[in-house]
Amino acid sequence: MQSLPETPKQRIAARCAQELRAGEVVNLGLGIPTLTANYLEADAGVIFHTENGAFGFGGRPALDAIDSDFTNAGCEPITLLPGAALMDLATSLGAMRNGYIDVTILGALQVDAQGNLANWACDRNGKWWPGIGGAMDLCYGTRKVIAALAHTDKHGNSKILPRCTLPLTGQGCVKVIVTEHAVFDVTDAGLVLREILSHATLDDIRAMTAAPFTLAPLLQMRAA
Repeated sequence: MQSLPETPKQRIAARCAQELRAGEVVNLGLGIPTLTANYLEADAGVIFHTENGAFGFGGRPALDAIDSDFTNAGCEPITLLPGAALMDLATSLGAMRNGYIDVTILGALQVDAQGNLANWACDRNGKWWPGIGGAMDLCYGTRKVIAALAHTDKHGNSKILPRCTLPLTGQGCVKVIVTEHAVFDVTDAGLVLREILSHATLDDIRAMTAAPFTLAPLLQMRAA
């Protein structure tokens, strides 16, 4: 396990790891989600899955133990744990589509108060880029989706919206939103702020969150 997270991306990944429970099969998507494996011990009982064809991997290996044949969805090196299974892409996608994954952690460009997720396309010179990949399969084949994303974009605009404006990857699939500043639950009544992770105040969270939200009865405040 790595030392305490220092960067926003590490903070998000470490907090996502705390949402996982022993016995769960968990897919890690591109970007921030792939870091999550670094924040659980090998004996935590969580079975990580990567879309490109592996069940039962762990965090990033030491430099002298890297094998370029074993990577996660972001082509980053992984550790294969005892009992790990490797398979072709078609078999892996079949597992994703048929309910074998308990939890999926996906990065997002936008997420909204209805639990909709947009993570595959942005408009670049009039063209949608880059492509949806397997994220749509995961949104509809997984019981619980955790959205892991920066709270705002590089211009300071909220990425947590009343309604997504980008093309959707999945509709009503997100159950938990984790940013570098906060954790929200997505409920039938809307977003519920469960935890503040950083030195941000509640007023700060309100200012950087475009979607309306209510407060959990036991709102947790922890400085990162």
